[in-house]
Amino acid sequence: MKQSRNTVLKGGSIIDGTGLPAIHGDVVIQNGWIVAAGESAATAFAGSDYNVIDCSGYAVAPGFIDVHSHSDLKVLENHTEKLLQGVTSEVVGNCGFSPYPLPENPGVLREFANGILCGNDTWGWNSAADYLASASSSHVANVASLVGHGSLRIKVAGNTSSELTRRELDTMAGLLDDALEEGAAGFSSGLMYAPGSGASAEELTVLGRVAARRNKVYATHMRSYSAGLVEAVEEQIAVAEHSGCRLQISHLQAAGEDYWPLQRHAIDAIENAERRGVDVTFDVYPWLAGSTVLTQVLPQDALDGGIPQLMARLRDPEQRQLIRPRIKPEARWSGVIMTSAATNEEALVGRSVQDIANERGTDPETTVMDILLEQECNVNIVEHCQSIDNLHALLTHPLSIVITDGVYTRGRSHPRLYATFPLLLSDIVRERKWLGLEDAVHKVTAKPASRFHLNDRGRIAKGYVADVTVFDPARIHTNATYEKPDVAPTGIKLVLRSGQILVDSGVAV
Repeated sequence: MKQSRNTVLKGGSIIDGTGLPAIHGDVVIQNGWIVAAGESAATAFAGSDYNVIDCSGYAVAPGFIDVHSHSDLKVLENHTEKLLQGVTSEVVGNCGFSPYPLPENPGVLREFANGILCGNDTWGWNSAADYLASASSSHVANVASLVGHGSLRIKVAGNTSSELTRRELDTMAGLLDDALEEGAAGFSSGLMYAPGSGASAEELTVLGRVAARRNKVYATHMRSYSAGLVEAVEEQIAVAEHSGCRLQISHLQAAGEDYWPLQRHAIDAIENAERRGVDVTFDVYPWLAGSTVLTQVLPQDALDGGIPQLMARLRDPEQRQLIRPRIKPEARWSGVIMTSAATNEEALVGRSVQDIANERGTDPETTVMDILLEQECNVNIVEHCQSIDNLHALLTHPLSIVITDGVYTRGRSHPRLYATFPLLLSDIVRERKWLGLEDAVHKVTAKPASRFHLNDRGRIAKGYVADVTVFDPARIHTNATYEKPDVAPTGIKLVLRSGQILVDSGVAV
């Protein structure tokens, strides 16, 4: 197809991103910007040199925005998994992990983040400005970044979960302020991951005040999504109230069947806070399983000092006995599935911890410690632990934004990396009818754009950047599964970023 900075998307069903009903019409793009949208919008530009594309029978929507992404490194390598599902903007740096600021020993940060960022031993940036400058060259996405609280902590104090001194906390607050001034979209915490797990509410409140002064977001992977879910929500709401920051609760869920009833109480706490004037929203992915690293199931103080210290503890029989009773997954062990391993993948990937334990004749907790030692702690998992009724409540809630939370692995990644937005528009909208099409598009376009101050994006309207996804509402679909996730979706006709066609008929160009 002819590439042009001047394009007319003609005769489609325009879903503008605001949640309003779709209208039939044209979208006119000049030099990467939308200059007209609506019924017969192209008439005023007749005779000009435009690439006219017939969009009859298709929805013309803003490019989808994934505000909970872990593609920090992969957007720089121009991976297309998100682009093929209609994503044109990503907010990276979530869950306390960002590839900056580099500490004096860069290996400490890489060791901390590689399991989530799927990195190697060479990446790293000294500042938000440096990272954003590199990310600006990405071909596949407009990139915004949160500063990871875990990364900040490592910069200031190393990989320790110990309480920070006042001087260290002041230094960390200054580093955060610098990053926000340089263009970071906010900061994130990962309170189930060491070293962020060692942070007190007071520490987070100090950082929240920095974000509040800059009117930036604080996004949090909370301390618990299972037994301590309600307390975790209430703690983060208190941080927002005491600091005045804008709070984004990451991937809200009740994980584990025993804890499913707690979700209603967590939502009640969020709604009550919002009525009191707390600026709080949450995000959710439309899947019943999550994805993380296997070390997540350990007590996080076992990771104090980093992977070498954890390995030493796992080799010590006395330390193992102290760690073992505190190992707790959010799913039952039969629902904790290995998705990547450093070695011996054929014997591990695709199998549950329970299955492997039965084969080895050991209990699941011993099996987890043994596998971590064998794999030098380089293991990713999927946890099947959520409720379909709870998922319905989250996706349809007016405060929710829909995300992928996609994590790259060297093995079998969670299908949300490849298929989240097609799943939303097919299974959730078309088949289950939980959301109207316009509402679903709003939750992945204008709403996240407004939340994270991605100005001039997220809408089909004059004066907005021409990030556009054109899809067939009746045919958009994904065949991605947990067993075979890396399948491109169908039903997406075009994806444009800043007016340039990057996906044509489902194929990256």
